Amino acid sequence: MTDTDVKTFLLVGLGNPGREYRETRHNAGFMVVDRLCDAFAIRLARLQSKALIGSGVWDGCRIVLAKPQTYMNLSGQCVASLLRFYKMPLEQLLVIHDDLDLPVGTLRLRPGGGSAGQRGLASTIQQLGTQEFPRLRVGIGRPPGQMDPADYVLERFTSSDRVVIPLLLDRAVEAVKDFLHYGLNHAMNNFNGTLENE
Repeated sequence: MTDTDVKTFLLVGLGNPGREYRETRHNAGFMVVDRLCDAFAIRLARLQSKALIGSGVWDGCRIVLAKPQTYMNLSGQCVASLLRFYKMPLEQLLVIHDDLDLPVGTLRLRPGGGSAGQRGLASTIQQLGTQEFPRLRVGIGRPPGQMDPADYVLERFTSSDRVVIPLLLDRAVEAVKDFLHYGLNHAMNNFNGTLENE
């Protein structure tokens, strides 16, 4: 297999940089990328296009993992810049992000769609000029009562959620591996759903 035969995949987790945002709901995308770093033995060791990135090889694919450092609302700048740099088609991009509309414990892979108010995703759609790119939605649940969603997403997970999150992150890694090996439709059929329903 020559270098030109090797497919490169860009896996981008959305979140906010900085210690104060670690393990908040809005950083679910970062949390998945951290778990992927362990699974693929990749270190995020350099800064490129305003993102922390690292690369490695898995199952004959070149994997590029990225965590934008621009803050959530400007994530699309990093995604678009990296996509141009690696000259890859949109189907080899996977954007991983938190989703208010899915219960905690739920994953949903999608081939496209709107942002549903997720600002990092909205920025990515704007910068790419299309909403037709694969994404992995990680459920964080709705805020309780009248709580402002903007405050809710910046809180850490509850103690009961933290029981589920490690299992969900493990499942997200398996979903990404399935996407890389078999393609999006296969991964959607196998991994879309909630942990309790498995």
